[in-house]
Amino acid sequence: MPAKRYRRDQSEVSCCLKYVIFGFNVIFWLMGLSILAIGVWAWTEKDTFNNLSRLTNIALDPAFVLIVTGLITFTIGFTGCVGALRENTCLLGCYAIFLAILLLLEMTAGILGFIFKDWIKSQATSGFQAFIVHYRDDPDQQNLIDWIQEKWLQCCGIEGPKDWDRNVYFNCSSEVVGSREACGVPFSCCKQKANEIIKNKQCGYDVRKQDYRLDASHIYDKGCLQAGEEWLERNLLFVAGVAVGVAFLQILGICFAQNLRADIYAQKAKWN
Repeated sequence: MPAKRYRRDQSEVSCCLKYVIFGFNVIFWLMGLSILAIGVWAWTEKDTFNNLSRLTNIALDPAFVLIVTGLITFTIGFTGCVGALRENTCLLGCYAIFLAILLLLEMTAGILGFIFKDWIKSQATSGFQAFIVHYRDDPDQQNLIDWIQEKWLQCCGIEGPKDWDRNVYFNCSSEVVGSREACGVPFSCCKQKANEIIKNKQCGYDVRKQDYRLDASHIYDKGCLQAGEEWLERNLLFVAGVAVGVAFLQILGICFAQNLRADIYAQKAKWN
C-alpha cells in the first residue's frame, strides 16, 4: 500500500535566501552600531553635547562623520536583518529602497567628481585648510591630519610646509608670544628615521626659520594635495575595483530583498 502523502505545513520562502540576507545584515548592523558608539564616545570625550559651539565646522568633524556613517549603516542593517528574519515585506522594501538611494548617491557623486574635478580639488583644499587652522582645537582633527601626513601620504601641509603658517601656534609671528612651535611644523611632517622606534615629537621645531642651522631634509616637502593626487593615480584600479565591488553588493542586496519579498507574497497568496 503506497504511503499517504501529507502536505508540508511549512514556509515556501527560500531559507537560503532568507538567511543570506539575515547573516550579511547582522554584520552590518553590528558594524553600524559600533561606528555609532565610537562617534558618540568621541563627542562625549570632547564634551560636545554640552558645548555645541565647539562645532565650528561640523561637516569636517571626524566624530560627526562616524555618527552619520554609523546611523546609515545601522539603519540599513537593521531593516535588512529584521526584515529577512521576520519575513516582513515592509522592512525588506525599505531595505531595498535605502540601498537603491545609497547606490544612486554614490553613482552621482562619482560622476560629478569626475566632471567637476577642479571643484573637488578646491573643496579638499578648503577642508585641509580648516584642519590646519583648528589643529590644536580638536583632538580628532589633529589625529586625522597627523595620520594623513605621517602614515598615509607622507606629506606636509596643503602645498608644502609653509601652509602651517595658517595655524596660530605654528605661525612665525607667534614666537613673540612664546610659542615654541612658531615657524615649525607638526611632528607628523617629519620623515621616519632608520631604526627609530619612537619619533621625536620636537623634530619639526624651527624648521621654517630662515636661520635654521640644521638640515631640514628630514621634513616632507611635498604638499598633501599633490601627494593625494599621486596616490589616486597609483591606486586608480584598486579604487575603481572597490567602487565596482561595493556597487555590485548593493545591487545584489536589492535583488535578493526583492526576490524574498516576491516569495513571501507568493506564499501568502497561496495560503489565502
